[in-house]
Amino acid sequence: MSTYVYGITAASHPALPKKLSGVGDPPRPVRVLKQADLAAFVSDAPDGLRPKRRDLLAHQTVLAETGAGGCVLPMRFGNVAPDDDSVTGVLAERAEHYRERLRALEGKVEYNVKAVHDEEAVLHRVLAEHPEIRARTEANRQAGGGSYEQRLRLGEMVVAAVKAHEAEDAADVHGALEPMAAAVSTGPESTGWLANLSFLVERGAAETFVTAVEETRKAYPHLELRLNGPLPPYSFVEPGPAEPAAAPTGTDAAEE
Repeated sequence: MSTYVYGITAASHPALPKKLSGVGDPPRPVRVLKQADLAAFVSDAPDGLRPKRRDLLAHQTVLAETGAGGCVLPMRFGNVAPDDDSVTGVLAERAEHYRERLRALEGKVEYNVKAVHDEEAVLHRVLAEHPEIRARTEANRQAGGGSYEQRLRLGEMVVAAVKAHEAEDAADVHGALEPMAAAVSTGPESTGWLANLSFLVERGAAETFVTAVEETRKAYPHLELRLNGPLPPYSFVEPGPAEPAAAPTGTDAAEE
């Protein structure tokens, strides 16, 4: 039977809440595997695990329940090891890394900030800041829209200007929020966002960080900022005892 891994903690972590269950249908009971001074919260892994909403929520619930008792290194959804011995083997092999991460993440949470341009606002900004684009736009208008080549050239100029602003705005968002965080992790690039940043924040500084996000929204009205958190610090833990399945963490992409 393969083993599903939720998170890693110290062996001294408080006992599990009674009857805590995890992924699967029916839900599998959560148990603890210990190796020296480390431990892993696990359950039996169901066959054919998929990122269904029920299982994503179960994964998050286990982390929330166990995290209430102390620092837990969260594994992303879908982290399955061949068996219990494989899990304890990795705990032993990477013990110093996990100890260091537990110390570093104690008392901290993750906030994810994604930024995207307000399309109309950024186009106004491009026209305001690029006189050559303004002039070409006006020339095309007076020519009844301009030729295909003229329209193509104008489009290329606008795209290049927007791309340049995306890079500048991503750096500005990073710079505005980084001082309030203990660490920053840059997420994978996506065509949907100009910035995808995760910030490691002290629990006691969470309100200050959220306020800083709101101030950044006001300072950059041409940007739309999406704030998600507080979250377990997924982005600040390296891969765990197993390679994660190709599944997101969260419920927005869950299968029904």
